[in-house]
Amino acid sequence: MRYIVGIDLGTTNCALSYVDLEADEGQIHTLAIPQVVGAGEVEEKPGLPSFTLMPSEHELSRDAIALPWDGSPDAVVGALARERGSDLPHRLVSSAKSWLCYSGVDRKASILPWRGPQDTDVGEDAGRISPVEASARYLRHLKQAWRHQMGEDHPLEDQDVFLTVPASFDAVARELTSEAAKQAGLGHATLLEEPQAAFYSWLANLADGWRDKLEIGDVVLVCDIGGGTTDFSLIEATDDGEGNLVLERIAVGDHILLGGDNMDLALAHRVGQRLEGEGKKLKPMQHRALVHACRRGKEDLLTEGGPDSVPISILGAGSKLIGGTIRTELSRDDVETVLMDGFFPDVGADASPQKRRAVGLRELGLPYASDPAITRHLAGFLSKHGRSPTAILWNGGVMKGDALRQRVARVLAAWHGGKPLRSLDATDLDLAVAHGAAYYGLVRRGRGIRIRGGTARAYYIGVESAAPAIPGFEPPLVGICVAPFGMEEGSSAELPDEELGLVIGETAVFRFFASSTRQSDAAGQVVELSGETEDDLVEIDPVETELEPVAAHGSGDLVPVSLSSNVTEVGTLELWCHARDGSGRWKLEYSVRENA
Repeated sequence: MRYIVGIDLGTTNCALSYVDLEADEGQIHTLAIPQVVGAGEVEEKPGLPSFTLMPSEHELSRDAIALPWDGSPDAVVGALARERGSDLPHRLVSSAKSWLCYSGVDRKASILPWRGPQDTDVGEDAGRISPVEASARYLRHLKQAWRHQMGEDHPLEDQDVFLTVPASFDAVARELTSEAAKQAGLGHATLLEEPQAAFYSWLANLADGWRDKLEIGDVVLVCDIGGGTTDFSLIEATDDGEGNLVLERIAVGDHILLGGDNMDLALAHRVGQRLEGEGKKLKPMQHRALVHACRRGKEDLLTEGGPDSVPISILGAGSKLIGGTIRTELSRDDVETVLMDGFFPDVGADASPQKRRAVGLRELGLPYASDPAITRHLAGFLSKHGRSPTAILWNGGVMKGDALRQRVARVLAAWHGGKPLRSLDATDLDLAVAHGAAYYGLVRRGRGIRIRGGTARAYYIGVESAAPAIPGFEPPLVGICVAPFGMEEGSSAELPDEELGLVIGETAVFRFFASSTRQSDAAGQVVELSGETEDDLVEIDPVETELEPVAAHGSGDLVPVSLSSNVTEVGTLELWCHARDGSGRWKLEYSVRENA
């Protein structure tokens, strides 16, 4: 392997950074990514927008979206897809990464672009793909761009690739990310959490100077707010016992589906209300176009030195498309008012996310956080883990807005008696994650400081107790810790002997649970799945499968087994069941079947 490669597979943007192990001493480069930016026009850009547009031939010919390595693609990925998405929202795939971690749908099914029952004006010829396939398309584009830019001698699939995921991704979402990488031909990519990657980028830029910025006892809050998710992590500077300063990831937030996508929807709602006040009522397709237009406008207005307002144009819904175009504008005041008051309100340190009463029947879709106030989620995270940060590192495209960073910093200072947190100088927030992932590859070779981390959660398997059948009651369930918090990649754990029996030869369900707060449970620890533990343990997707019988045991047999677990080098969890009589062993994999 000549190159170490870091890939940020983002909700709204992807990026690729690399280190040439032969040509220079650890210098990190950014790959210029060729992509279609206009009909028949290809440009190189540092990032690849995470959008896929599947136009019909009369909307965009295949010649118009041709790439240097593909003269007749069936879809367009990147800048043009994002720009034309506001005109063709029914053909635009976006937020695939958010769908990838949503257990309420079959993530391997062709469900994107997601359309609700109100979209009766959408033709059946509009194609769909799965969240896994959409993710694979972005990675495939990066792989082909790499070959185009770097030549045939060192294909990307032969390099040391590190692929980032949100720290809040559970084992299922990580497994599906790995599957997308395999579909793209990158089957050996190692997973790395995005907040850690952002921190590694900060370390890379400072070299040994980071020790002048932190001291023993410092706790750094990584505040990562991207297009689809909000991720919080805490990294502590500690003493290794020999007087050396070391870094350890001590807490990870829960998965919060809240970010730039929500803000785009909020801005579209504000603009839509203004248009309705002018007697211009939008149809569903036009509203989707407005969301994409507001996204572009928000990015321009939050840019340092950006304009005071940007024009918004939405195509008419009838046959007179040009004459029916609706025009308005989005102002800086719109953005700051909606985002500050709605997403970053002033709240107390004791605040927590608000819950609203669920509507009995609602349209399926992404399970966005019910409370849009990011500052309340942050207060809840810090309270849950009982640690007060002393410094903050920003990450994610949303935090490029200076006004938003100032608001969060001011709220945090108020929680700490008016004392502001030290702000660590972040690198380019669009490229930091890919940059840090490439640096992590150097760290794995002993050329840098490593953050102690491992698994972001403790994982448990549910075990049904042996109990007489009682009408109306399920047998009680206990959880056995199969992977403790912080279990390192490439390590295994033999679980202490328990009297366990494994059902083989017939379909069975295996239930799994996870906790980000139970950090002291050891492998084999038994916990009750009721009472006080309900708030600590969250059930994740079950595995429903039929394990193959072996010669010594037939279908439906209960085979006495022992358990062992393994966190693979790529960051996914495996659980092995070993027959005590040595007649066989079975591996439980999250990718066996999607949760219905």
